[in-house]
Amino acid sequence: MKIAVIGTGYVGLVTGTCFAEVGIDVTCIDIDQKKIDNLHQGILPIYEPGLEEMVSRNVDKGRLHFSTNLAEAIQGCDVAFIAVGTPPGEDGSADLKYVLAVARGIGENMNSYGVIVTKSTVPVGTAAKVQAEIEQALAIRGAAIEFDVASNPEFLKEGAAIDDFLKPDRIVVGVASARAEEVIRRLYKPFLLNGHPIIFMDIPSAEMTKYAANSMLATKISFMNDVANLCEIMGADVNKVRQGIGSDARIGTKFIYPGIGYGGSCFPKDVKALIKTAKEHGYDMQVLRAVEEVNEQQKSVLFNKVSQHFGGELRGLKMAVWGLSFKPKTDDMREAPSLVIIEKLLAAGCTVTAYDPVAMSEARHSLGDTITYARDEFAALIDADALLVVTEWPDFRAPNFDVVARLMKQKVIFDGRNIYEASELKSLGFAYHCIGVRTDHPEPAVIPATAG
Repeated sequence: MKIAVIGTGYVGLVTGTCFAEVGIDVTCIDIDQKKIDNLHQGILPIYEPGLEEMVSRNVDKGRLHFSTNLAEAIQGCDVAFIAVGTPPGEDGSADLKYVLAVARGIGENMNSYGVIVTKSTVPVGTAAKVQAEIEQALAIRGAAIEFDVASNPEFLKEGAAIDDFLKPDRIVVGVASARAEEVIRRLYKPFLLNGHPIIFMDIPSAEMTKYAANSMLATKISFMNDVANLCEIMGADVNKVRQGIGSDARIGTKFIYPGIGYGGSCFPKDVKALIKTAKEHGYDMQVLRAVEEVNEQQKSVLFNKVSQHFGGELRGLKMAVWGLSFKPKTDDMREAPSLVIIEKLLAAGCTVTAYDPVAMSEARHSLGDTITYARDEFAALIDADALLVVTEWPDFRAPNFDVVARLMKQKVIFDGRNIYEASELKSLGFAYHCIGVRTDHPEPAVIPATAG
């Protein structure tokens, strides 16, 4: 088969490369000439473990190509994936101008039957708009070329995207014809041979599935953060609560770790978009509005702990920050809690020295020279009044705390990801604060008995 993937961002590049890995001829297309030139030189626009080696291998084998020429690449394609950005507008709605521009370009240049697949995360009803754009472009040309539109949402976790694509929990596809279903089934045959399930459904249901999935995961995170905040007030330990509820198979252990809020390119954008879509159709997503509100508040929790510990007197203090990306194994800084925390520290008069294994270059786009970037995690600690653990990179999980203590001016740690043991750090003389646990071990709060 021959396929085209339009858009070489996170979703497009992973999608195209993984299809090439199973033997399919793939051309990845982008309007950014510099990005395509870099890809030809093996320079990737994103960081994803294992992706650079896989791109190089498939380029060398002649299965993976990069181009800015949509007109040429679309010729004779069996499937064309639209994988361009859908940035949120000011009102939270997904901006479809790039998706529809690609659809128009496909209609202006396609020369044979193909299935046009929306891979970008798009609101319900987008496939119909894509179809209308292609039909209009074909009509202007006077070309009677058959095509189908389909929806194939991605469920990739940054940091584990290759495994997620090659070994998917499920492949969700929305189609409107038996012909389109057959083409997509043939495309995914290498994955189906390994027992990975493919679920065909109508197109609106497929479009909704992506938003519903991300919104459910965001809900679990915000719920657990809400519980964590109450645990601190009541003197409970959220880590024990998490273990207690996670053993219930109906709840499970994933996405119930307390922290400082979710970020990234998917959850914030998709929650906003689903709220906006519902509002446009006269429905209020009350739960998701609360999820979003809790998440925004949670991004300030660590700073509030810092302020409380130092009695609100933060001016002139030096803060060390470990981790900048919104999660480990990615350089993605979009909606990262670190940005909120650092902004508040700087506004309070602190100086900040930060270290992240891969995201410092990306962080400079947002933070510039307002902070100092350390060469490693220990260099960030020199003369620091406190350490804030913001991203749970494996590098930070078991540091030499004797070295940490010697480097810091004050032995204070604020653990935004609950990766350390309070008892261990206290035995070493650290003041330790985490999420959802009263580290001063107070007596549990007493709830007065009600009459009757």
